[in-house]
Amino acid sequence: MKIEYNGKLLEIEKGTKVIDIFKNEIEQSDRDIIGCRFNNEVKSLDYEINKDGVIELIDGTNKDGKRIYTRGLAYIMSKAFAELYKEALITVNYQISNSILCEIDNMEITDEMVENVKKRMQEIVDKDLKITKVMMSKEDAEVFYKKEKTLRGRLQLDNEEKPEVMLYYCEDYYNYFYGVMPISTGYIKIFDILKYGRGIILRYPSRQNPHKLGPFVEKPKMLKTLDEYADLHRVLDVSTVYKLNKKVKDDEIKTTILVDEALHEKKIANIADDIVSRKNVKVILIAGPSSSGKTTFAQRLGIQLRVNGIKPFTLSVDNYFVEREQTPRDKNGKYDFESINAIDLELFNSNLKGLINGEEVELPTFDFITGSKKFNGNKKRMKSDEILVIEGIHCLNDKLTAYIPKEVKYKIYISALTVLNIDYFNRISTTDTRLIRRIVRDYNYRGYSALHTLEMWPSVTRGENANIFPFQETADAMFNTSLVYELGVLRNYAMPLLAEIDNTHREYSEAKRLYRMLRYFEPIDPKYIPNQSLLREFIGESIFGA
Repeated sequence: MKIEYNGKLLEIEKGTKVIDIFKNEIEQSDRDIIGCRFNNEVKSLDYEINKDGVIELIDGTNKDGKRIYTRGLAYIMSKAFAELYKEALITVNYQISNSILCEIDNMEITDEMVENVKKRMQEIVDKDLKITKVMMSKEDAEVFYKKEKTLRGRLQLDNEEKPEVMLYYCEDYYNYFYGVMPISTGYIKIFDILKYGRGIILRYPSRQNPHKLGPFVEKPKMLKTLDEYADLHRVLDVSTVYKLNKKVKDDEIKTTILVDEALHEKKIANIADDIVSRKNVKVILIAGPSSSGKTTFAQRLGIQLRVNGIKPFTLSVDNYFVEREQTPRDKNGKYDFESINAIDLELFNSNLKGLINGEEVELPTFDFITGSKKFNGNKKRMKSDEILVIEGIHCLNDKLTAYIPKEVKYKIYISALTVLNIDYFNRISTTDTRLIRRIVRDYNYRGYSALHTLEMWPSVTRGENANIFPFQETADAMFNTSLVYELGVLRNYAMPLLAEIDNTHREYSEAKRLYRMLRYFEPIDPKYIPNQSLLREFIGESIFGA
């Protein structure tokens, strides 16, 4: 076979494993190679090459490499618990500050327990034990699960698109993990495990610095929001995809949808009530990452404010860009429209102060063709029963509203903070939910292919990391826009779009990963979704418009 690596053509025997081809390079590299991409698909280092192609070795600085690392770390933790505390019911929940938050439902977590598990994990790593991928037919798997009396990976049996069942074995321990695993435990060199609240924190290095653990940054407001929704969905009994699919099969999904939507409405009403209770609030500032549902949230919040006798007035930050030639540039010399300095902060704050003080203000309109502001006589004076509502990526950054007193501002952070897991050891990333939403919306309303959305996504997330996430804990309220049932609906729209991307594109690995995740969901008919739902912002037929 012929493979291309770093611009060079190599000839190898058919069936040779990647680790055998690059053994010396991997051992001598300071990059901590943990996996590879072959023809734009993520593969294990044990992958046997049986066709010509292009190969790339990946480490923890690569997003796919980091996924392999964190997956391996969670596997080692689960093995350690199985050996020391066999009855422990572990759930892998959320990612916070380069850490995974895990909970144990049936045991009290003690410092001694955590210390014992950490010691055992280190022993497992030091032994560099082989992790083996085992495939079995569904017939054999039925016999296996009946004998073992376990739920680990059982959801694969119900997946009609999967012809086989896969488990990862290390010694006599087995478990199912969604995605590529390190080939041995010795690849997980850096980690820590700490007792945290009612759970444990499993820490790992960042992509930016894969050779050491960075500081752990607590996010109490974010964690409280996630816990709040997790508790509610436990009441609904839909904490995993298996349980959600059962609701679909048992024809109970309509009730689940209505209750989930009611929870959203109740939370929005509570936020509106909190705003009204703060008598001095004149400005509501809403920020959140891409595809959080900010447009629909703002509309629904406005309705709840009207119920309280307050009329929202929307002010668009997009009309306050500086003149094009004054726009800051990024490191590549291109205009950086996401920089807070791309906004005319002086004029914006001056207009805000005037409106809050009851003065008549002429509002600008930004002409994106000429790159300049126009003043067309659009004058506005706020009435006593009105409140300003502003939505934008910088709304949580006090630099945007530096001239406005803190007591008149109410900041809201919103995001789709997924609380649904594939199963107890495989979580669904919050970022994945937003990405799937965006793929569907971009196709429906902007005419963009899934490939285009995936190509742009790294740039989108860089902007969020710089301008939104650092300020999320400063919010007065957080709203989780995720809906426990939504991926069962979005799969109908997203899977055909993802299937169009072939392995000639670098985005193929991401498209395939998302496609395979979505196929675990039973399809949910969108006809059951209320027209005021946040999900309608992405799939259409929203009462608030497209």
